[in-house]
Amino acid sequence: MGDRPNILCIVSEDCPPRLGAYGDTLAHTPNLDRLASDGVVYETANCTSPVCAPSRFAILTGRYAESCPRAQHMQALAHLPNEFLTYPAEMRKAGYYCTNNAKTHYNCDVDPAEIWDESSRSAHWRNRPDDKPFLAVFNCMTTHESCTFKEQPGTVRPEDVTLPSYLPDTPGMRQSLARQYNAIARMDAELGQHLADLEADGLADDTIVFYFSDHGSALPRSKRYLYDEGLRVPLIIRVPPRWRHLMPHVAGTHVSAPVSLVDLFPSFLVIAGLDSPQGLHGTPLLGPQAVPRQYVFGGRDRMGERYDLSRTVRSEQYRHIRNYMPHRMLGQYVAFEWLGVHYQDYEAVHLGGMLNPAQEQFWRQKPAEEFYDLQCDPDATVNLIDDAAYENLIDEHRAALDEHMLAIRDTGFIPEHSPVETWEASRNETLYPLPEIMDLALAAAARNGKNAPTLLSRLSHPSPVMRHWAAKGLLMLSSSGQSLSEGLAAAYAKEPAPQVRIPLAEALGHAGDARHWVSEITRILRTEPDPRIKLQALDALTWLPPFPDISLADVRALHDDEDTYLRQSSDYLAQRLDGTYRPTNTIFDCSKLDAEGQMGKQKAGTTRQ
Repeated sequence: MGDRPNILCIVSEDCPPRLGAYGDTLAHTPNLDRLASDGVVYETANCTSPVCAPSRFAILTGRYAESCPRAQHMQALAHLPNEFLTYPAEMRKAGYYCTNNAKTHYNCDVDPAEIWDESSRSAHWRNRPDDKPFLAVFNCMTTHESCTFKEQPGTVRPEDVTLPSYLPDTPGMRQSLARQYNAIARMDAELGQHLADLEADGLADDTIVFYFSDHGSALPRSKRYLYDEGLRVPLIIRVPPRWRHLMPHVAGTHVSAPVSLVDLFPSFLVIAGLDSPQGLHGTPLLGPQAVPRQYVFGGRDRMGERYDLSRTVRSEQYRHIRNYMPHRMLGQYVAFEWLGVHYQDYEAVHLGGMLNPAQEQFWRQKPAEEFYDLQCDPDATVNLIDDAAYENLIDEHRAALDEHMLAIRDTGFIPEHSPVETWEASRNETLYPLPEIMDLALAAAARNGKNAPTLLSRLSHPSPVMRHWAAKGLLMLSSSGQSLSEGLAAAYAKEPAPQVRIPLAEALGHAGDARHWVSEITRILRTEPDPRIKLQALDALTWLPPFPDISLADVRALHDDEDTYLRQSSDYLAQRLDGTYRPTNTIFDCSKLDAEGQMGKQKAGTTRQ
């Protein structure tokens, strides 16, 4: 091995910091608690996206998924540009034996067989050549969201748990949270076995151990959402005495400064004695270059079959969220989420009018901006965005978020499957003038009628992304009951891009003559071959109340489509149209679940499940 330590990464799925090491007295996690007592606990560790595939992209590449067109969506198949590196490939170049057991799910077209020495259920450091340092990843699926869909044996009962204040106290909520606690206890035992194997092999003194989760909890407003419950993850690093000079903190320390999972790649390079290449977005957690961060960042884009676009910045005490699509409520129906009785219960009590204002917020349109003091309000239920006492802090977080988005060249504003949704096109300032687009998207999200002339004028911009956000802004005005300028129908008639015509038609449908514009969107749904353009058309139809004259036959025609998200979106809309929808209906095709209760791969044009 020479003078380089091994690296062991033990990873749990969908697991918030509900561990004894983080002060949770209900959790039974003796192995991870012991690891924490010998290591360093990061109290404000965040993933970059609150769902697995984009988060794993960032871990793998050391770059935010939003910087690579299409990788930010759940799920998609982005093309990995030549400029993007992966940490196992770089560590192998440095002489490390790199194994992955066994999840990949990287949201891009990288071939796991090319970047790992072995990626399989049998991959193990024990298969390495003699005297070669290793980097071994073991991924535990036990705590995945699907653990809440079925009984989990254990000692935690529904009556034992404490629900966050933003969720209603229902039997389903309690049952799901108790199931996750019991799954966490099982996960701790499974990961503890890897630590025991390390000891048994006599390698503990030469191995740096990382424990983390890919994102947060499975409960509502957690996974897929930009609050701490979705983005805050456990992160524990244990550095043995021989290598303690690499760790800037004393063993047993709890670090409050924020860190990000995008920091893992450069941290691995430091351990191997390598310099970080240009282009990585993270900063090392170990070595002489480890300096405290002031901010970490995250994003929410399409989640399953539902479109959204939000960005967030988190400091040690505060979280700022910017919602670029505030006209859509947070609690959009996602078929996989609704397999959980917790979501079914939540919608049922919402429909029954039994929620308090904090709990009801999930079912309302979003504010354009949110700001929370998490020291005073750990559940993030009091939005301080208009509080003058926080004005300077809010401006600082806004500026940090803007600077970050420009620095990584955030491609999330590009409508899905647009011709601009390529690495080369997204670098073209004519096609993708990012500063202008960010300004326009902010103006759109403000839903201020004074911006209508600017929005209308941008419908003639040469960039289809600018025209898309102009149309989105007019839609946000129209759906909030504000009048539209003359000339919108003429702009629709000459617009070539369906990603612009769809929001324009929806805007016009809200403004009047809904029958005609529903017919236009339905024509796009029927004639466009691209599954993501069809999905955008279905999305528009879903939000045109009260479904005037939508063709049930055209919606139902997608019931057997090979694209999972089209099937789910069409089945939901069909049930809303024919009056059969109930929160307890199962729309997700459970035959698509694998033996571990996760979504298997789908054959769906240019996406995969």
